[in-house]
Amino acid sequence: MSAETIRIGRKAPAFTLPDQDGNKVSLRDLHGQWVVLYFYPRDDTPGCTVEACEFTEGIGAFRDLDAVVLGCSPDSPERHRRFIDKHGLEVTLLSDEKKQVMKKYGAWGEKKMYGRTTEGVIRSTVLIDPDGRIAWHWPRVRAKGHAAKVREKLEELARG
Repeated sequence: MSAETIRIGRKAPAFTLPDQDGNKVSLRDLHGQWVVLYFYPRDDTPGCTVEACEFTEGIGAFRDLDAVVLGCSPDSPERHRRFIDKHGLEVTLLSDEKKQVMKKYGAWGEKKMYGRTTEGVIRSTVLIDPDGRIAWHWPRVRAKGHAAKVREKLEELARG
């Protein structure tokens, strides 16, 4: 599956990944809730910290909308735990060390940085509705201010 299959209205690709505590998190177990699934390159880097902290600052509003916020990177569960503890994060972080889920969601591939083409994590976000369908997709995002944009779109879709 590629980013081309990440289209609004389509079934979201299934996944099961370990979280920061080593617990398995599966999309099927989240049926009936909104899921914010955001992909980011690496724990404890400037942009990734801004994004995780902004999602944490707004976590109450996401919970009020019956949404769970999941961050996903190639980092290990242990590294996620240290990141969470260091910054007091309240989001669940998933470990995709083999990059299989990122590939399914179009969040791993070629990207341009500083004029060079490299392969890596493409910062992106998918909003999954309570029936497990793609409700919205941000294929490339900037970390700062992104959590607020996701919350606004979720409010629009959940209430509208």
